[in-house]
Amino acid sequence: MTNAKDERRPAGELEAAVMAALWAAGVPLTAGRVQTGLGSGLARTTVTTILTRLHEKGVVGRERQGRGYAYFPVQDAPGLTARRMHTELDRDTDRETVLARFVAELSPDDEQLLRQLLDGDKQ
Repeated sequence: MTNAKDERRPAGELEAAVMAALWAAGVPLTAGRVQTGLGSGLARTTVTTILTRLHEKGVVGRERQGRGYAYFPVQDAPGLTARRMHTELDRDTDRETVLARFVAELSPDDEQLLRQLLDGDKQ
């Protein structure tokens, strides 16, 4: 027998799916339109909760549409990833060690790209 807790999605999976739907749409969407786009059987209230949390985090903006809101991403996917990286870096007081370990685990190609970016080289 499977209980509801076992069927929960990994943390952030729903937020990622909602963001993907918003990026794909290219126009502000209501919670109902996001729900339809996801086609995953989620309740509209669940989608509304996810959108509200993303708005509180500053990841999506919203504008009034009728009695509710239409939501839109405030950053593209690379911008959001960079924001998450900064958030994680800010959580630790030993920035030097965190950055050193991050760089040590880069692939050779990513290390070369990072060096070019830091040197201001254009590709």
